[in-house]
Amino acid sequence: MGLLSNRIDRESLKPGDHIYSWRTAYIYAHHGIYIGDEKVIHFTRRGQEVETGTVLDLLLVSSGPARSLTPCTNCTPSEEGQGVVLSCLNCFLAGGILYRFEYSVSPALFIAKARGGTCTLAVSDPNDVVVHRAKHLLENGFGCYNVFKNNCEDFTIYCKTGLLVLDQGTMGQSGQTVSIIGGPLAAVLSTPLRLVTTNVYGMAATAVTVYCASRYAADIGMRRDVVKVSVEDLTRRLATGLLQVVETQNIPTPAH
Repeated sequence: MGLLSNRIDRESLKPGDHIYSWRTAYIYAHHGIYIGDEKVIHFTRRGQEVETGTVLDLLLVSSGPARSLTPCTNCTPSEEGQGVVLSCLNCFLAGGILYRFEYSVSPALFIAKARGGTCTLAVSDPNDVVVHRAKHLLENGFGCYNVFKNNCEDFTIYCKTGLLVLDQGTMGQSGQTVSIIGGPLAAVLSTPLRLVTTNVYGMAATAVTVYCASRYAADIGMRRDVVKVSVEDLTRRLATGLLQVVETQNIPTPAH
C-alpha cells in the first residue's frame, strides 16, 4: 500500500481486515470485514449496498454492481430484511478492485489522502476481536441502515475499533459521508474570505484547507464524542431501543 492507493492482492488478506471496493466512476465504495475462507461480512440496506431514499438513488444504483438473478452458491442467503450479510469475496467485489482500509495513519498521511473513506487515525483492535464483532452483528443486526449516519463504513469501522459516535441516541458518520458533506461545506465557509483575497488560487487553497480541517476533526480517531461499546452491549441497546437509528425514508420522485 502506498500514498495514492490502498490496493492489495488477495494473497495478503488476513481475517479481520477492513476491505472495500470502489464502484463505477468512484462514486462510492462498499466496505466490509474479511473473515477468512474467501468470505466477507458487510452491512446493506436490505440487500442494497447504498440507498438515500432520494432521487440520488438513481445515480447510486446505476453505479453499483448488477444483481444476478441466479443466487451465488458460495454466498449465505440473507434473511428477509436483514442488513448485515455474509458474501463470498467475489460477490462483494462485484468485479471491482480490492483495497484495504488503513488504521493508525499519521495526520500527514490522513490529510494527503484527500478522498475520505480510505483511512483513519483510529487504532484497530486485534483481528480476532474484529471477527468476533462482525460475526455477532451478522447474527444480531446493526440497526437500520442510514446512508448518512449508519452505513457500511460505519459498520466496518465499529467492527475494527469498537467505537461509536453517540449523539442523542444516534450513531455517527463515516469518512465517505464527511467527504461528501465537507466539500460543499468548505466552499460555503471559505466564501466570506473573498473579502480578504479575490485571487482564485487563494480561494481554492482556502477551500482545500477548510475541507481538510473538517475531515481531520470529524475522523473517529479525533472526535471527543466517541465511546467504546462492546458488541454485546451494542446489540442489547439496539434491541431495547436505548440506541436508535432512523432509517432513510424514501422520497418519491416528481411526476413527469
